Amino acid sequence: MKTVALTIDDKKITAGKGEKLLWVALDNGIYIPNLCALRDNYEPAAACRLCFVEVEGKDEPVTACTETVAEGMVVNTRGEKALRLARSAFELIMASHPVDCAHCTKNGSCDLQQIARQLNIKLKSKRFKKLMRQLPIDDSNPLFIYDPNKCVLCGRCVWVCREHLGIGVLGFAHRGFQRVVTTFADEPLGKFRCLECAECVSVCPSGALVFKDKKGVELKLCPEERKG
Repeated sequence: MKTVALTIDDKKITAGKGEKLLWVALDNGIYIPNLCALRDNYEPAAACRLCFVEVEGKDEPVTACTETVAEGMVVNTRGEKALRLARSAFELIMASHPVDCAHCTKNGSCDLQQIARQLNIKLKSKRFKKLMRQLPIDDSNPLFIYDPNKCVLCGRCVWVCREHLGIGVLGFAHRGFQRVVTTFADEPLGKFRCLECAECVSVCPSGALVFKDKKGVELKLCPEERKG
C-alpha cells in the first residue's frame, strides 16, 4: 500500500493513501470527537457534525470522517473555528438528551462524556432550551433495552443492522425533532426475529441500547474469550 506523510497537531504521521483522516488520527492517539463514524462504513454520513478539524490551505473546517489524507497535509484538531462548530453541534445534541449519568449503565464508558471532556464543555449546557421527547422505553427484547430518549441519532445501529448484517430490523422514521430510530410500523423490538447478535448494542455510543444483564455481554464473547 502506498503511504503519505502528514502532520496532525504537530505530530508527524505516516498513513495509507486513501485512508480517512479520522481513523488515522485515532490510530495515532489523537482523539477527535465523533458519534456517527464506523470504521467499516466507507461512506460516512458525517451526521453528528462533531469531527470538524482545520486543514492548512482550506478556508473552512472539514469533517475528519469524510476527509481523505494527502501528502503533506497539515491538520489542526484544536482550531478555534473547528471547536466552535463541534461545540455547537454537541450542545444541540445534548439539548434533547436526558443527562442522568449516575443512573445510566453507560456511565464511565459513554462517548458523550468523553466528547464533553475533549471539547471542555458541560453535558448540561444552558445555551439551548431543553426539549425532552418523553418516549416510551422498549424492553421487549430478551437481551437488551432500547431507550429512544437517550438516542443521539448517530445511525450506527441502523447501519450495522441494515448494511453490515443485512437484517434491517432497525431504521429511521419521521423528520426533524420527531426523528427516531425504530422498527417497521414502530413495533416492539421483541416482536422481530433478529439474530440477537446485539451488534446494535455494541456500537451504540450512548445509553440508548444497553444489555439487560451480564448474560448479554457473555453472548458477545467468542469461546476463547469466555474461557478467559
